[in-house]
Amino acid sequence: MARFDDVKAMFWGEGLYGVLPSLTDGVVRDAERQLGVRLPVSLLQLLWVQNGGPVAAAWDAFPTDVPTSWSKSHVPFDVMMGIGRHNGLLSMLDSGYLIEEWGLPSPLVLFSGDGHYWIALDYRVCGERGEPSVTWFDTDGDTELPLATDFRTFVERLTAAASFDLDAEDRGR
Repeated sequence: MARFDDVKAMFWGEGLYGVLPSLTDGVVRDAERQLGVRLPVSLLQLLWVQNGGPVAAAWDAFPTDVPTSWSKSHVPFDVMMGIGRHNGLLSMLDSGYLIEEWGLPSPLVLFSGDGHYWIALDYRVCGERGEPSVTWFDTDGDTELPLATDFRTFVERLTAAASFDLDAEDRGR
């Protein structure tokens, strides 16, 4: 397991897809007000470096002990949403709409996914001011899988998708 500060230093990948304008204190306060939750400090530490976008290949998968619709051994994490509104890009601020659209439980803050699956900050147990766990939601299979007790642990357990055997059966799609 990697240390958070080591991952943080090399977290973001190349490219501008999904990158939103830089955070400000006002944007963070407004986002927390709109979302109705306190965002994890570790999440904000990453977003202060870059506000969403591609995740580096070294950190683009989260290992799982059970198979998912995506893979026998992991879930993808190649892009992380940022906070804000810009040129129609999805953002964590779209969580309310997306939760309703995809029939997900609440309160969640979605931070990665494509509709068929989502990875979310899960506030159902801790409440809006607590430290959320991280959960995988498979909307096609109507299943969920707890991934980590908190966002920092989620980041520290990330690994490279290339480290898994990705034969056609394992891709799940």
